[in-house]
Amino acid sequence: MAERASERLLRLLGMVAYLDGRSGVPVEAVAEQFGVSAEQVMSDIDTLWVTGTPGYFPHDLIDFDADSYEQGVVRLTESRGLTRPLRLGTREAVALVAALRAMQSALAPGLDPERASVLASVLSKLTAATGEAAAAVDVQLTVDGAPQVVAALGAALQQRRRLRIRYVDASDTTTERDVDPVRLVTGDERSYLLAWCLRADGERLFRVDRIVEAQVLEVGVQDHVVEDDADRFRPDPRGELVTLHLRSRARWVAESTPVESVRNHGDGSFEVDLRVTQPAWLRHLVLQVAEDVLAVSPQRVAREVAQTARAALSAYGPLAAGEPG
Repeated sequence: MAERASERLLRLLGMVAYLDGRSGVPVEAVAEQFGVSAEQVMSDIDTLWVTGTPGYFPHDLIDFDADSYEQGVVRLTESRGLTRPLRLGTREAVALVAALRAMQSALAPGLDPERASVLASVLSKLTAATGEAAAAVDVQLTVDGAPQVVAALGAALQQRRRLRIRYVDASDTTTERDVDPVRLVTGDERSYLLAWCLRADGERLFRVDRIVEAQVLEVGVQDHVVEDDADRFRPDPRGELVTLHLRSRARWVAESTPVESVRNHGDGSFEVDLRVTQPAWLRHLVLQVAEDVLAVSPQRVAREVAQTARAALSAYGPLAAGEPG
């Protein structure tokens, strides 16, 4: 899956902090630390090497020891101040307190005791350091979805009980399944239930606003091995491989959609490969960026999208042809 720019930025910043103060770290060790390949580490170092503060002359840039680099060892020689502890202003501290309180109110029931304790400790210390400004903050994180569904999810998480849900997926297909809830996840302006689906025998993400009904069962949840990044959507590898060739202004597709790979072209356009299990979702995506689509493969997908567009236009009747109503 292609990496988002925000994810790479976090790793680049973390890499500077990790390397600071160390005499030199083999590329393989850096790769293991950040969970990427050695090739990706070398690419990251090349990017950091031309990054710095305004002026952007050689003495303004983050720097590494070139001799060590040639030997497969990364040694940071100039961090440009990126490793200095950050001081939060009042506004920043209040925003962080608000975010932590929202997390605690909505997500704490699904956290294990260790993580819940860390969250409570950080919130307590930050609130004390912020002072009176934090006292005025009253935030509640609203989980999108039917109230009775949200209540059932919260009860199941707190009581560690199994759930029976009716779920409508992106293709408007309704299924009923039993799941062992793991935790609530928020992201991309949506709320999700991360759960172990007994029907699929694996972890799954369910959009809360697509859960039509939720019933707390008397059965307790079982312990399941859930990957650390399970709360990140990953396309089904069995899905059809579709390639979109898009103009540069549709770059948001590569940034916000789970794609397998991205190939950039010299004219600024790019190609993305996607695994698709829901054709309706793909048609919706392509119609969103229709003006920026240069090619679609396989061609059958392009024909299906065109047919959908024509059907939508015909539904408008005379309005589609510009005739007065």
